Amino acid sequence: MINNREKLGVFVVPTGIGASVGGYAGDASCWARKFSEKSMLIVNPNVVNAGGFSGINDNMFYVEGYSLDEFFKGNLNLSPSKNNKIGVVFDSAIPQDVLNIHINTINAVKTVYGVDISGYELTDWPVGVDFSLGADGVSLGSVKNEQALLNASRKLIAKGAEAVAIVCYFEDPEEMNEDYSSGVGTDPVGGVEAILSHYISKELKVPCAHSPAFADYSISADIVNPKSASEYITPTFLPCILLGLSNAPTFVTSGGISVNDVDFLVMPYDSLGSIPVFESVKRNIKVFAIKENTTALDITPDKISDKIIEVPDYERCLSLI
Repeated sequence: MINNREKLGVFVVPTGIGASVGGYAGDASCWARKFSEKSMLIVNPNVVNAGGFSGINDNMFYVEGYSLDEFFKGNLNLSPSKNNKIGVVFDSAIPQDVLNIHINTINAVKTVYGVDISGYELTDWPVGVDFSLGADGVSLGSVKNEQALLNASRKLIAKGAEAVAIVCYFEDPEEMNEDYSSGVGTDPVGGVEAILSHYISKELKVPCAHSPAFADYSISADIVNPKSASEYITPTFLPCILLGLSNAPTFVTSGGISVNDVDFLVMPYDSLGSIPVFESVKRNIKVFAIKENTTALDITPDKISDKIIEVPDYERCLSLI
């Protein structure tokens, strides 16, 4: 529990593994918001990011995966923060018309929500993002020029940015998983997005999140699955990460909120092979494995620990908490 004796939970849906709940476009948000009514809640960006929408609220802490791992290992604590100054890194490979749309998006988010966006930097050379889907349905990827991201991020921090939003240029992923719009399979870009944000978080110890930019920014008139719909009605996915980063906690080595304050961790049923799970088991933090949320992985409670609590669905988990 945290200072006012309110419970503190962690609600995670890993990205790029085809989670049936939370593997699409903010489709775990409604559950996270219900959990946040019962306790303060740490969420990874994948849970609440939804293109032009965001499931984030004032009772949530928005923490990227690498920093979440470090938090669970006890290497950093979370310091609640409001209205962070956000710097935006744009991949220099982004065409000018696409860049202009993203700049308009920045200005719209500043105007409507009052988010403090301190400025943006173009990378000195293209970042070079590649992505693919493995035979097991897990999203994979690589980054050719991570140093370009790091250099631009450092410039923004030197100018006062407290959080970094990354926008890299991606080829159209549609042909890799044509069923994604139907709510089936894995988001092909999720894995490499995690690589990008993990890298900057590790190097600079600041809140960070990534949004892809595509050459085709037209809005589809096709009816798609509701789980994917938010990505099909916006030309840019930048608003959600700006809203998340605006009030994301900053990182400290003492004080603030520590892993010792965590009461419970909620995970998909078969994706339990992660640092938050291992550390929670070791620290006697309750781990709930949600059977209704399946993924492309097969790391189930029986392979990890008999301490993990199996529950049929998020509704039942919520009642237990």
